Amino acid sequence: MQTDKVKELDEKYHMGVYNRLPLVIKEGKGVYLYDSEGEKYLDFAGGIAVNALGHDHPEVTEAIQEQSEKLLHSSNLYYFEIQARLARLLVENSSADKVFFANSGAEANEGALKLARRHFYNREDDRREVIVAENSFHGRTLATIAATAQPKYQKPFQPLPPKFSEVPFGDLEALERKISEETAAIMLEPVQGEGGVKPASRDYLAGVRSLCDEKDLLFILDEVQTGIGRTGSLFAHEEYEVKPDIFTSAKALGNGMPISCLLARGEVSEAFEAGDHATTFGGNPLACRAAYSTVNTILDSDLLSHVDEIGSYFQNKLEEIAVEFDPVNQARGMGLLLGLEVENSPGDILQSMLDKNVLVLTAGDSVVRFAPPLIIEKDHVDKVVDVLRETLSELS
Repeated sequence: MQTDKVKELDEKYHMGVYNRLPLVIKEGKGVYLYDSEGEKYLDFAGGIAVNALGHDHPEVTEAIQEQSEKLLHSSNLYYFEIQARLARLLVENSSADKVFFANSGAEANEGALKLARRHFYNREDDRREVIVAENSFHGRTLATIAATAQPKYQKPFQPLPPKFSEVPFGDLEALERKISEETAAIMLEPVQGEGGVKPASRDYLAGVRSLCDEKDLLFILDEVQTGIGRTGSLFAHEEYEVKPDIFTSAKALGNGMPISCLLARGEVSEAFEAGDHATTFGGNPLACRAAYSTVNTILDSDLLSHVDEIGSYFQNKLEEIAVEFDPVNQARGMGLLLGLEVENSPGDILQSMLDKNVLVLTAGDSVVRFAPPLIIEKDHVDKVVDVLRETLSELS
């Protein structure tokens, strides 16, 4: 079907919630995507940090095909071997004691908020408030929008669920002042993704952990975007040497198959009782098989050290660009979640790079974001940097 026809059908029948780019993607292979016209694009968007192993990874594809011939779904009323094995794989390779599977990052974060409240309810404690950071992004359900401290996402959907308050990201003193007798938890991203690719400092996250211990609060980390190898560890909080009480992951977990997880440790991991929380599709056999193959492949290879190496190489190249071009203010990030803060419209840069067959992302109002497959090599980075340099020269 021609591109114009696909766009016509979409605009007629699909709700207009996406500002789509003028591409009809047909297939993907490795670090490349191909459109309906046969054009080839180097994918440094990665499905918005989803395709950790790239497109059509042989082991993940084989696992999905094999599972699809056996069983797709029959609900969480029954046990499934692959779900139990995936739960063990995640728990044994993290600081968690228990896991719950859902479908999306927003669902996982919603589950984290429910788990925190259930924990204090079990203790007959009325604390319900959750402190979040300015410019955070935790999802698009009503509760997770309430936790997303960005008015542009919240305004059309007021009134939002109460009991959320916000503080500047990285300001430990402001956070401590905000804690009250009603505070139950502090919820943060180790790297603010949509908020501009802003990593927390080591001292900040360590300080938050200490505050939670001192004040008997729960520490929740949203690792929807940073989890499953993105920063060079299976979960980003390992890089900070802190252990949250609750953490979530989603995007890269199934390498494109919709699946997310809510993980917890200690007493809070036992807080839910039968009937407190559930999902029809979450953790179905097909999604779990894809996730098991994805996580197992990452852990059994040298991919995490590869992310450290390539991420450092890429960030150094971006820092060189930041020095070279006046409209670029800063390069920042962790692993292969990187951002370039610019004075130009990042959308203009994205469009110009798209015209040169390179796909990138934006974050906030001033950041070009890169979240490529973790399997990229230095020559892929060099290609993107060359296109970025050419683009900035043209726009300047």
